[in-house]
Amino acid sequence: MNEVSVLIGGKAGDGINSAGAMVAQLLNHLGYRIYLYFDYPSLIRGGHNFAIIRGSERDVGTCRNHVDFVLALNEETIERHKEKYTQKTVFISNRDLIKNGAYGIPVKAILAEEKAPVIMGNSALIGGFAKAAGIEWEVVDAVFRRHIPKGADLNLAVAKKAFDLFDPVQLIKKSENPPQPLVSGNEAIGLGLIRGGLDAYVSYPMTPSSGILHFLAEQKERFGITVVHPENEIAVILMALGFAYAGKKSAIGTSGGGFCLMTEGLSLAGMAEIPIVLVVSQRTGPSTGLPTYTGQSDLQFVLHAGQGEFPRMIVAPGDAQEALLWSETAMDIAWKCQCPAFILVDKTLSEGTYSLDPAAARNTYGAGPLLWDGKIPYRRYEDTASGLSPMAFPGAKDAVVKVNSYMHDEAGITAEDAEISNQMTKKRLKKWEYLIEVMQGYPGVLQSGKSDASTALLCWGSVKGVCEEAAAELGLRVIRPVVLAPFPIDKIQKALMGVKRLIVVEENVTAQLAALAERHGIIIHEKILRYDGRPFTVEDLVSRVKEVGI
Repeated sequence: MNEVSVLIGGKAGDGINSAGAMVAQLLNHLGYRIYLYFDYPSLIRGGHNFAIIRGSERDVGTCRNHVDFVLALNEETIERHKEKYTQKTVFISNRDLIKNGAYGIPVKAILAEEKAPVIMGNSALIGGFAKAAGIEWEVVDAVFRRHIPKGADLNLAVAKKAFDLFDPVQLIKKSENPPQPLVSGNEAIGLGLIRGGLDAYVSYPMTPSSGILHFLAEQKERFGITVVHPENEIAVILMALGFAYAGKKSAIGTSGGGFCLMTEGLSLAGMAEIPIVLVVSQRTGPSTGLPTYTGQSDLQFVLHAGQGEFPRMIVAPGDAQEALLWSETAMDIAWKCQCPAFILVDKTLSEGTYSLDPAAARNTYGAGPLLWDGKIPYRRYEDTASGLSPMAFPGAKDAVVKVNSYMHDEAGITAEDAEISNQMTKKRLKKWEYLIEVMQGYPGVLQSGKSDASTALLCWGSVKGVCEEAAAELGLRVIRPVVLAPFPIDKIQKALMGVKRLIVVEENVTAQLAALAERHGIIIHEKILRYDGRPFTVEDLVSRVKEVGI
């Protein structure tokens, strides 16, 4: 199988992310499936930024330990990543800053000759990389013109100067795969919400969820949605609940620290039975923690957030393809079951870039919420067999739509009577049972790897890609719950048939999925954990699995 890994590095402000995206598109046009990982400190300028672009003939969702090409915009890039180099690694560098680079490009002279700004220095390195990798100029030209239409001619002039300096040195073979759209996890979430009928997205910027806000703000006119950036996270959830009360499908995005401020609003949604979708993209905590690095440490928080007892759905997609599907599903379920629905992701998925197969992006849009039939009197909290009350919205003729955070009767009138309290509590419990019944129709647990292996990896979220590759190399089974609430215990137990050794793989220090599974009677034999903010690589995980024994 053909594959290639490219690292491009420099300091914040050098355009590393956009340069990485261009390299990804070059590989995409050669037929490779893409995963791009972007690493950066919490600095506006300075620090060391780098991107690793991995292209493979099959779908990938993680990086490996080695790189085949290094595009170095400064000396620090060369020094920082020595453990990733092999004897075949090709170095393309800015000769003005790196004196010993094997393929040095006189970036300053090229920019001066073309009268180009400093930021276009990365176009010179991309041009040099393309020639060294044997990528035809026609491909470079097409990629630049499509993905940077503004200033494409000048960027191409800079790239061509560097392209003409070298001979091919390590050819990247073409694949028979057709190119596919490249999207970040955040973009896939945004698209999934739109497919689910999103009317309003409300968010206060917080890494790593901010990309959803930026993407939807850019696309709001195209899709006819409202995008709002309020003054803080408390305003975010209350405004989103206001939209939903008025009949508009709303979603919010945040990370753990922002979600902390939203928990009272979450409980309001539970008591008032207002549907809402919450995207919580995890990063390393507690508190500010590592704001630009990844983690899976908020599962237990999201499971138990908010005072009181009320139903909620939590899904944890494993890549952009699943993020698209499950974001759409979350919107449908929130409104079908009149409850909060969480999309729990992390920095690795949110800010990673993946190949997306449009043919696999099936629409799961449901029949919509249970609506009032117009019979008078309207009771917002009518006690029904399923626990679901017909919905009406302000402005509906003959309907007084009263939602209430207090204990209330069927009409929404505040009540502290014991009998009414029991009735309404049981009503919400019936709604939880209805949610469990609805989720039986979804593939809440996915399996991959060797189906009859007696050793299995149990994982969730973005570690999907690395677990699947490690399992393929070691001959293991992978069991991955995508739905985390209601916990699909029956489906997990069925998937565990024949498994004698179960190894949990998570990116947190307390093994939060393991704790959830053990609460339901599942026996965990080993736990492989990482909690330094960096994702597992294939080689890392294979080594760790061998250490615990298979």
